[in-house]
Amino acid sequence: MVTFGHKLPIGIQTFEKIRQGGYHYVDKTELVWRLAESSVPNFLSRPRRFGKSLLISTFEAFFEGKKELFEGLAIEKLEQKWEKYPVLHLDLNAEKYDAPERLDAILSNQLTQWELIYGKGADETTLSNRFKGVIQRAYEQTGKGVVVLVDEYDKPLLQSLHDDALLESYRATLKAFYGVLKSSDRYLRFVFLTGVTKFSQVSVFSDLNQLNDISMSRSYASICGITKDELLTNFKLELETLAKENDLSLEDTVETMTHQYDGYHFHSSSEGVFNPFSVLNAFDKQEFGNYWFQTGTPTFLVKLLKESDYDLRVLMDGVEAPVTSFSEYKAEKNNPIPLIYQSGYLTIKSYDKEFKLYQLGFPNDEVRYGFLNFLVPYYTELPDGEQGFNIGRFVQELRRGEVDAFMQRFQAFFADFPYELNDKTERHYQVVIYLIFKLMGQFTQAEVHSAKGRADAIVHTPDYIYLFEFKLNGTAEEALLQIEEKGYAVSYQTDKRKLIKLGVEFSAEERNVKRWLTAE
Repeated sequence: MVTFGHKLPIGIQTFEKIRQGGYHYVDKTELVWRLAESSVPNFLSRPRRFGKSLLISTFEAFFEGKKELFEGLAIEKLEQKWEKYPVLHLDLNAEKYDAPERLDAILSNQLTQWELIYGKGADETTLSNRFKGVIQRAYEQTGKGVVVLVDEYDKPLLQSLHDDALLESYRATLKAFYGVLKSSDRYLRFVFLTGVTKFSQVSVFSDLNQLNDISMSRSYASICGITKDELLTNFKLELETLAKENDLSLEDTVETMTHQYDGYHFHSSSEGVFNPFSVLNAFDKQEFGNYWFQTGTPTFLVKLLKESDYDLRVLMDGVEAPVTSFSEYKAEKNNPIPLIYQSGYLTIKSYDKEFKLYQLGFPNDEVRYGFLNFLVPYYTELPDGEQGFNIGRFVQELRRGEVDAFMQRFQAFFADFPYELNDKTERHYQVVIYLIFKLMGQFTQAEVHSAKGRADAIVHTPDYIYLFEFKLNGTAEEALLQIEEKGYAVSYQTDKRKLIKLGVEFSAEERNVKRWLTAE
C-alpha cells in the first residue's frame, strides 16, 4: 500500500462513497455542471473501467441535491439552486446476458423498485409502458422533471454480438424501452446514457433522434480519464512514492507512466488522457503493471478479427478509418475497427480534415503489449503462459549474441504449431513472425517492416544490431543477398554495436524454418 499519499478509490464507482469515505477525487464537476445545464439527452461512449459509472453516480448525487458532497469542488461555486429531482438510475452492467429473458428480468426488477416509490398503473403490462408510467407519475408526484441515468446501455448487445437471433431480441427490447424517452420528453429534466459502443441511427436509439452524442466532443474529451496536468497536480505524493520504490527519478516516473497509461484521445485536437484504473492501481501497488488489460480479455474482438481475416500487421502499425465508420453500432465482420476503437484498444493519433480520415493506433504500451500477448495463443495455438516465457528467452539470447540459439528457439516455436494450423497461407507465417518481433519490442528496440528499403525485422540490443530478412519461397542466400543489394545496413555503419545480418529460409514442405545464414 502507498505509505504517503491520498486514500485511493480502487474499484469504488459511487461518488457518495468516495466523498463520504475521504477518498481522493479528481474534480470533474465543472464538466458535470455544464452538461447538467442542458436539456437535451446526452450519450457518452468510453472504454470499460474508464470512469463511466462514477460519472453517472456524480450526476445522480447532483440531481438529488446532495450539496454537502460537493463541498470544495468546482461545481459548488457554479450551482446556485441545488434542487432535488426524481432520479431513475438504470445499471445494465451486472448481469450475464445469454437468453432473452435475462434482459427482461433485469428491466422488470428495476421497474418494480421504481414502482414501489411511484406506483403502477393497472394497464401497464409491457416493459416500455411501465417505464413510461413511472416517468409520468414521478413527474406528477414531485412536480419536478425526471432525471434518467443509464449505465452501460449496450452490455446486453455486446454479449450477444455473435448470436444474431439473441442480438435482434435485445435490440428490439431496448429500442422499445429507450423509445419511451422520446414520448416522455415533457416529463424529463435530464437524460444521460453511457456505454462502450456507439450507436447507429437504425439501432436502439432510432426513435431518440435528438440524442446528443458527446463521445468525440472536444469540450468533453477529458470528462473521463486523467489528464497530464491532473496527474501532476493531484498525485504528486503518489508519484514521489512510486519513484522511490522503483529507484527512478520523478521525471522518469512520469515518463514511464505516460508511456504505459497515457495516450487516449477522444478528439483529434484534444489532449491525451491516462487510464484512471491503471493509474490508481499503479500508485496502490507501486508497480507499473498491466492492470486495465488484465481485468477483461477482448475475446470477442479477437474472434471478430479472425472472422474478418483482418491483416493484423496493418492493425499493429496503425490503421485509417473514415469518420462515417464511427457512427455505426453493429460490429461487422468486414469492418472490426470501430468496435476495437470504442473498446479502448485503439485511439485517435491524427485526423486528415480534407479526406475526413482518422489515423488510429495503440494508445500506450499497456494496451500494445497486452493485446499482442493476448493474440499469440489465437494465432499460434501455444498453451497459455508459454508465449511470455519464449519471448523472454528470445531477447536474452539476442542480447548475448547467441544467434544459433535464437534461431533454434524460433524453429521450435513453429514446430509446436498443430499440423492444420501450419498449413496456412504466407500471410499467416508473416503475422506470426510479426507478433514475435513486436512482442520483443517491450524488452528491446525491435521493429518489423514490410516496406521496401528496410529489412523485414530489425532488433537493437546494447551490444548488437540484427537485420533479419525472411524468405518463404526462396533461400537463405537470397535473403542475405537482398540485404546487401538493397543497402539495408548502410544506415548502421557508424554504429559502434556489432551488426549481424540474418537470412532466414522457410520450407513450405516442412512448414518451418529450414536454414539460416549470418553475415557481418
